[in-house]
Amino acid sequence: MRSVSGLRGIVGADLVPSVVTRYAEAFGRYVAGRGGRTVGLARDSRESGPAFVAAAAAGLVAAGMDVVDLGLVPTPTAQLAVEFLGRDGAGQGLDAGIVVTASHNPVEWNALKFVGPGGRFLAKAEAEAFFALVDAGAGAGGEGSRPAPAPGRVRRDAGGVPLHLERVLGLPWLDLGAIRARRFRVALDCVRGAGAAIMPALLEALGCEVRGINLETDGRFPRAPEPIPEHLGELGALVRESGSDVGMAVDPDVDRLALVDETGRPIGEDYTLAFAVRAVLPHRPGPVVTNLSTSLVVDDAARAHGITVERAPVGEANVVERMAARTATIGGEGNGGVILPEVHLGRDAPVAATLALALLASSGGAVSALVASAPRYSIVKAKLPRPGGALDAAYDRLLGALPGAAADRQDGLRLALADRWMHVRPSGTEPVVRIIAEAPSRREAEALVERGRAALAVTGG
Repeated sequence: MRSVSGLRGIVGADLVPSVVTRYAEAFGRYVAGRGGRTVGLARDSRESGPAFVAAAAAGLVAAGMDVVDLGLVPTPTAQLAVEFLGRDGAGQGLDAGIVVTASHNPVEWNALKFVGPGGRFLAKAEAEAFFALVDAGAGAGGEGSRPAPAPGRVRRDAGGVPLHLERVLGLPWLDLGAIRARRFRVALDCVRGAGAAIMPALLEALGCEVRGINLETDGRFPRAPEPIPEHLGELGALVRESGSDVGMAVDPDVDRLALVDETGRPIGEDYTLAFAVRAVLPHRPGPVVTNLSTSLVVDDAARAHGITVERAPVGEANVVERMAARTATIGGEGNGGVILPEVHLGRDAPVAATLALALLASSGGAVSALVASAPRYSIVKAKLPRPGGALDAAYDRLLGALPGAAADRQDGLRLALADRWMHVRPSGTEPVVRIIAEAPSRREAEALVERGRAALAVTGG
């Protein structure tokens, strides 16, 4: 699968080392065509990661790139390294990056995420230009691969995590003293992904007492890796057993954070961004950008500070592009991905964790009290195999599902009223169609999802 989210596939079937090498070499030629020479290369903990890193390095070197091996690090750490780490420590920034990670996908998947200058993922137009180069034969011995450049070289740089910690802890308005004074007890679940490379150190630097599970970085996920409520039972039990103030779960590449309250109840990943908005806007008032599938709890958080949320198509690259255009103060996605431009323009679980603790420290209350202090909604998410027919027909049938609703076709179809909405769109990371709905009650949200299912069932099913 190819999209602004990169190249994804099932290991050993769709995604094999030769494919990785071909795409990496083509990416090297893409970077070279824009005057670049140095590419960072990182991975999460998936068992196929080392082989794919070796395959990617071979392709990049063949394209004449110098490769900076960043090691096993979170995706946002790799993005920061591309932006700030510098060639040979000179502080000039790298030209691009590749992260070998399938993020929240199940264990049998892996992927390549392509990072452009400035540490941002390729925007839609950039991704299309790169994939066109792949299709023209670059990296496959075809016309796009000639003439062969002089091979590049590979060096190792372990400076990504220290840089990341420095950027987060150095936010000028962050009241580290107030956070440390609370001495929060935090239960942490890193799902045996890359989270243990940074999260314990960050939380300890914030004065927290950490109780962790699944901190091994071996890629043997003990549960489905997406940090959604139904996967966080073990973390909830740890919160109760340890008397923790909050539970935190990250996905395998550490760009998403989900929170569990002090009773062990997952509060829903949309609250991660809502908490971050509430933490940041008192210090940095300004535009907020999120995607079309994010909960109204974010709108309510922004509205409390006189800000209206702007929505972009789903996908980090799309949100980042809109944030840059609007010079947004903060943004992200409702899957627990928080983007704070003061640190970098990318989803970042360490940033999200820090902002959540900052809000808890400034409010003096508990997680459950913060949730209860704002309107509540029920959000229901479903997915089904993508139908064979055109989705436009389903969208047309759905237009009447919410009379009087505003329709947004930036990304599939979103229908919205003041207190409820429904979004139907094809996934960019799996061969499915996602249906997401939100309303004041679960019954109303489920009814909206069923309308979406019915419309799709008629479409070549």
